[in-house]
Amino acid sequence: MSQVLSSKQYIQSLPRYITLCERNYLRALKLLPEEVVGESRVIDLASARYSLSVAGVSKYTTDIHIEQMATVSAHLPHFSLSVRLYHDAKVAEVIHRDYHRRIKPSYGYPNPDMHQKDEKYQINAFLADWLMVCLEKGRVHLNWDVNNGLV
Repeated sequence: MSQVLSSKQYIQSLPRYITLCERNYLRALKLLPEEVVGESRVIDLASARYSLSVAGVSKYTTDIHIEQMATVSAHLPHFSLSVRLYHDAKVAEVIHRDYHRRIKPSYGYPNPDMHQKDEKYQINAFLADWLMVCLEKGRVHLNWDVNNGLV
């Protein structure tokens, strides 16, 4: 069986990708709890529930983990994303928890794992859509501390 390979290699548009990551950074900051490792925020979207937690903080980066806690249907798999916020560049991008399996900027096609040519862009575009929906339609559970002597 012969394989048909495209003679034209995929080249990612860097300005488009950076713009997407900058917008993700601003949206993520609006949803982010305090930047303390272990802090989390629960977001309800319709019947689904998500947890956004701070996984790591350093001088120039913050790692957050987004995980689906409850879903609308048992037939849909839960999803989780690890996102790194780069404070010096003011961008946020999806990273893979296992660094030896990180998401590459582009993939040849076909490839053994059947990744799309622009897999990295698509997963960050999904993050952008998810963050927008959370900001527009999500409900956040607030934990008011009324016993702190101020009330």
